[in-house]
Amino acid sequence: MARTHDALVVGAGFAGLYMVHKLRLEGFDVVGVEAGKGPGGTWYWNRYPGARCDIPSIEYSYSFDPELEAEWRWSERYAAQPEILRYLEHVEERFELAPLFTYNTRVTEATWDEAASRWNVTTDDGARWQVQHLILATGALSTPKLPDMPALENFNGPVLHTAQWDESIELEGRNVCLFGTGSSGIQAVSEIAKVAKQLTVFQRTPNFTVPAGNHPLSDEYLAEMRPQMKRLRDEARASALGWFTGPQPGSAKDDDPETRQKRLQAAWDAGTTGLLTAYEDLLIDEESNAFAADFAREKIRELVHDKEKARKLTPHGYPVGSRRTCTETGFYDAMNRDNVVLVDVREEPVEQVEANAIRTASATYPADVLVFATGFDACVGAVKAIDITGRNGAKIAEEWADGPRAYLGLGVSGFPNMFTVTGPGSPSVLSNVVLSIEQHVDWIARCLGDMRANGQQTIEAQPDAEQAWMEHTHEVAHQTLFPKADSWYQGKTRDGKLVFMPYVGGCGAYREKCDDVAAKGYQGFKLGGIA
Repeated sequence: MARTHDALVVGAGFAGLYMVHKLRLEGFDVVGVEAGKGPGGTWYWNRYPGARCDIPSIEYSYSFDPELEAEWRWSERYAAQPEILRYLEHVEERFELAPLFTYNTRVTEATWDEAASRWNVTTDDGARWQVQHLILATGALSTPKLPDMPALENFNGPVLHTAQWDESIELEGRNVCLFGTGSSGIQAVSEIAKVAKQLTVFQRTPNFTVPAGNHPLSDEYLAEMRPQMKRLRDEARASALGWFTGPQPGSAKDDDPETRQKRLQAAWDAGTTGLLTAYEDLLIDEESNAFAADFAREKIRELVHDKEKARKLTPHGYPVGSRRTCTETGFYDAMNRDNVVLVDVREEPVEQVEANAIRTASATYPADVLVFATGFDACVGAVKAIDITGRNGAKIAEEWADGPRAYLGLGVSGFPNMFTVTGPGSPSVLSNVVLSIEQHVDWIARCLGDMRANGQQTIEAQPDAEQAWMEHTHEVAHQTLFPKADSWYQGKTRDGKLVFMPYVGGCGAYREKCDDVAAKGYQGFKLGGIA
């Protein structure tokens, strides 16, 4: 017999925990389902060596409860995975959320029942649920991608993905081959290089990578920040990227070389988000961007001693910031080690995986362990992984095959009473995602509360509103330099066309739009049914 509830939330990361907490506070009968054995989401699964956030810890945290904010003490400017996981476990315990979650269980199927105006949900243990609202808090970066490696089945040793790490696999003293130098790969290289006999790094596209400038947080600093937090949070909500520190006014191309060099140096020294905030036009003006890109390239040449490694690690062909700007804490130091080899697979393609080696067009590299830091099916993979059937038999995977679409990143036409937290068409991965998550959760809770108050049973994004929003998202993105890079920010249609997924118009502007839609009776959505 199916269990019945007002809402079912899929996921127990930042989004899922807050969503369940918020709906319970609003008096809804809500439950959560999570594939992991405990809370954490991204930070439960990504346990690879060196994993840490690239947004300052005090910003990459909840703001909905001042007492929670006051009682938790972050130890570092950029917290590592174990500390973030402890934080989310603390949140679960503090708000007594565990009884509302079913862990170690994966949602496999969800089907809209037109007659009952309910979702029928099935999990991998055979359990069935019938709920009015299905809320997908599944994460934008949670479904790992593996490359198409020739004869991978030949390999005799362990094969790991950074997002599905097995901590029992020993790396010390072994030959490790790691694929990918995106954010996860760069972080993993820093630590694996310290223990591996040889670490061979296979890279397709070098990334602009900025030293994090990580350091412990002193009691004095935290005491100084505490009274400023409310103001800083409010300003971040109204900002473009949701960070405490926004872009500085002015244009790089308008400054004289000496002034520009000093400003870019100060931004580089500021850490992760610094370089892109040195000037306000770096993501919209190619000439200004080129100054920042050249500055970063020169820094890489200074930091990497081997000229050939430095050449391979120096990005060209796309603007700085148009692909995710990565953070490093020891990556360049690792590249200077004698036991680290760097292979550019564009110059030296992988031809064969052997039992204990990787053979390229030019050489054979010993391998006891393979590590894939090859990213995710970004923004949409975790949703498409569930067999979701909406109105008139529509399948979400099929509907998104020609590019992901959602109205405001919240609702999908043809799928009533289904919400996506930080879905396509929202700021999500191009913002402080915790801030964006809170905004989505608050909006969804408001929507469900208004529906309850008005006796409405269903809500569904309208096709014309959805189409207009995705066109607007595309138009705004193409006013910037983001589409000039081949990045995971862009989804692909079946015929190869690119669809820019995140909304780059700014967190503040996006929040105003969502609030306006709600104030106008959920304009662009169709509401129906009387309880």
